Amino acid sequence: MIQKELIYQLIEEFIADTEHFIVDVKVSPDNDIVVELDSAKGIDIEYCAELSRYIESKFDREVEDYELEVGSAGLSSPFKVLKQYQKNIGNEVEVLTKAGQKICAVLKDATEEAFMVTVAKQVKPEGAKRKVTVEEDVVFPYNEVKYTKYLIRFK
Repeated sequence: MIQKELIYQLIEEFIADTEHFIVDVKVSPDNDIVVELDSAKGIDIEYCAELSRYIESKFDREVEDYELEVGSAGLSSPFKVLKQYQKNIGNEVEVLTKAGQKICAVLKDATEEAFMVTVAKQVKPEGAKRKVTVEEDVVFPYNEVKYTKYLIRFK
């Protein structure tokens, strides 16, 4: 079986000195290898093909049989690594908490421990006739969230 650590090492060698980063690497017991990459500007298919050829050049198909899939993190896929959160600061995201609360907000900050979003709420001030929009910052530790993903809106 091909070791996941070896695939990580090969990818790190290939993407060194670039803005690309690893989102996920999966290696099944049947040697089905799935690599997900991302970058601030996105990933094109040519880059995925180059990485695929690079990884394939390091293995002998006569010795080790495997299936390899290299792709970019999907636009609607949940974030898996901190760099995806950092890449999307300023964008609208959808957050689903483990308590079942779904929030649409603007991603404001992301650290190793948690991320912050700005939520717009309609509040009726005391004595006012109409509601006004108030922005509130909310911090979520990663372990309290089922997923966070980029929110696509069609206007």
